[in-house]
Amino acid sequence: MNYQQTTLLLQQIESEMKALQWWSQQAPSKEALASTAPFACDVMTLAQWLQFIFLPKMQALIQERLPLPRNCHIQPMAELAWAPLTATQQPLLDALKNLDTLLSNAVPAGRH
Repeated sequence: MNYQQTTLLLQQIESEMKALQWWSQQAPSKEALASTAPFACDVMTLAQWLQFIFLPKMQALIQERLPLPRNCHIQPMAELAWAPLTATQQPLLDALKNLDTLLSNAVPAGRH
């Protein structure tokens, strides 16, 4: 697992979300955070899911040096959720695509 590269992409995603002013100061409710729907789509926006669920979970996995998810496909969901797309969203979409590619092509720990 390339934790360093993943960390850089997570930081880029956060930075791009802030540039778009999609970074919220208020967390969703405990009930919303407990959603079991894919991307918590039943109770929050994709940007909220990224900020309050995905990024913290990924950072925790990296900090604990635990295996990262594989076959990640966030960018296609983002294209659907944020349609119609604008040029200002492209850097965030690119960062998500790069993360998807990195995680989907990662060699599982112990299989070098």
